[in-house]
Amino acid sequence: ADSTSRWAEAMREISGRLEEMPGEEGYPAYLASRLAEFYERSGRVEVLGTDTRVGSISIVGAVSPPGGDFSEPVTQNTLRIAKVFWSLDTDLASRRHFPAINWLTSYSLYLDSLDEWYRKNIAPEWTGMRKEAMNILQRDDELREIVMLVGPDALSESQRVTLEIARMIKEDFLMQHAYNPADTYCDKGKIYQMMKLILDYHKIMQKAVDENIPLQKVLELPVKTEIDRMRLTPAEKFASFAENIDQEISQQFKTIGGK
Repeated sequence: ADSTSRWAEAMREISGRLEEMPGEEGYPAYLASRLAEFYERSGRVEVLGTDTRVGSISIVGAVSPPGGDFSEPVTQNTLRIAKVFWSLDTDLASRRHFPAINWLTSYSLYLDSLDEWYRKNIAPEWTGMRKEAMNILQRDDELREIVMLVGPDALSESQRVTLEIARMIKEDFLMQHAYNPADTYCDKGKIYQMMKLILDYHKIMQKAVDENIPLQKVLELPVKTEIDRMRLTPAEKFASFAENIDQEISQQFKTIGGK
């Protein structure tokens, strides 16, 4: 059932032909239980056969609510069962931002369960970095509403830093090029180093504002262009690339009067 909505509509049609008692919006009363039966097949499994083999089944279902109405039965029942939600955004798709997943409305309920794994397999500070990035994106959304009302001139230098670093997170970290071999897939080591470079650059930008250095000078540093292109660097070369960029951030900041 790659399209959960189409499957549910077919079930509604069959239920109607069988003259069963309809539930909300004409769907059968057992819609929730049937959806649960399907999604609960996912998880860690032991494969049938003479040899003991353990694997996992992941289910990704597409729900297409009519008119984007999330209150309709299929969407509501799916959200109650599934622990991960990717909200596809037509505005992002029209801006050629792929994958077009809205970072503010999407969520995962597995974060707490996986926290220890992230600490052991990625980095102890990964969870904190993820929270910091999400806070930046949320503040960016609030600031963009202000910009639409009164214009960008009303923003302080610190607020402009937030807008710029949020742009870097969206375009240099979240966006992917499906036809580029280095950007189609990203391993956990590269993910961590990419986010660390962006947040390190954020600290430098904030430090520049605190030291009354014009923000434009920081944005014109050559290292920023390299960070903008970092996602196209192959994973096997990224560790040395990240180390060099980290050094360049500090060195180039000093050239504009930073301490």
